Amino acid sequence: MEIYKLRAERSTLHGSFSREIEPALTINSGDSVQFQTLDGGWGYYCQTNKKRMKFPERNRETDMGHALCGPIYIHGAKPGMTLEVQINNLVPEACGFTSAGQWPNWQNQKLNLTQYNEITLDWKLDVQEMIGQTTIGDRMFSVDLKPFMGVLGMPPDEPGIHSTFPPRICGGNIDCKELTEGSSLYLPIPVEGALFSVGDGHALQGDGEVSCQAIECPMELVDLTFYIHDQMSIPMPRARTPLEWITFGFHEDLNEAAVQALDGMLDLLGEQYGIHRVDAMALGSAVIDLRITQIVNGIKGVHACIKHEALRVSGV
Repeated sequence: MEIYKLRAERSTLHGSFSREIEPALTINSGDSVQFQTLDGGWGYYCQTNKKRMKFPERNRETDMGHALCGPIYIHGAKPGMTLEVQINNLVPEACGFTSAGQWPNWQNQKLNLTQYNEITLDWKLDVQEMIGQTTIGDRMFSVDLKPFMGVLGMPPDEPGIHSTFPPRICGGNIDCKELTEGSSLYLPIPVEGALFSVGDGHALQGDGEVSCQAIECPMELVDLTFYIHDQMSIPMPRARTPLEWITFGFHEDLNEAAVQALDGMLDLLGEQYGIHRVDAMALGSAVIDLRITQIVNGIKGVHACIKHEALRVSGV
C-alpha cells in the first residue's frame, strides 16, 4: 500500500466536476493520499502575514465552484462498484471565516436578513487545542473544533462541466458534519477510475449549515485511504462513523430527501439483520435519528443515523 501527497496548486485544483478533467494522480485500491486543500472560496493561509489570502490563478469558466483537489484515478474502479473513502486525519490551517446577511438566498429572504450588509467573522483556529475564536464588538466567542470535509465526490457520467454546489448520488457537496476522523464514506462509482476530488474544509458546522457557510477553512492535511468494493453496489451514499451508520437523501424537497435517507436505512437494516422493511421501519422508529444535513445547496440533504449498539439481538 502506497502513500501519496497532493499539494494545492494550479495543476491539482479545479472548481467543477467533470469526467474530462485529467487526473492529478493515479493510485491503487488500498493506497492513501495526503491532500492539502484551499477553503471552499479559494482561500489559503499565508504563513508570512498570518492571514487568509485568495489563490490568484483561477479560471472563471471552470473554477466557479468550490476549490477541489484532484481528481484521483483509482485502478480497477468501474461504474456499478462502490468506493470507500476512509477518513484518517484532518488538520485545519490556522484561519477560517463565516459570513451572513445581504445575499438573496431563500433563508435570508425569509428571515429578513437581505436588508443588512453582509458581515464576515474571521476565526483564529488553534489546531493544538482544537479551539476556534472570533470577536463581535468587544466580545470574544470560542467554540470547540470538529473538522470535516464538505465536498467528497466524483463527477456524474455525463459530458461537460458540473457544479460543485449540489450533493449527488456520487457524492459532492454533502456537508455532513459527522464525517470526521475515523469515518468511512461509501459512494456509488459513476465513471471509470472514479476520478475522486476533495475540498471545502470545515472547522465546525451545525446541522443545516444555516448561513451557507460553516467555519470555512483551508486544510493543512486531509489524509484519505481509498478502497474499491467490486462486489458491493449501493444506490445512494452511506457512511460508517465511530458512533453510527448513516444513510443519505438529497432532494429539493426535504420530505423527499427524508424518504431517500430512510429508504437507505431500511436497506441497511435489512442487510445487517435479515429483516423485512416493515420490521425495519417498526424497529427504526425507536432508534433511527433523522438530521438535516444542509438546507443551502439547492439540493437539500437529510441523513438517517443509527448508533452501532442501538439494536441488541438475542435468541435464535
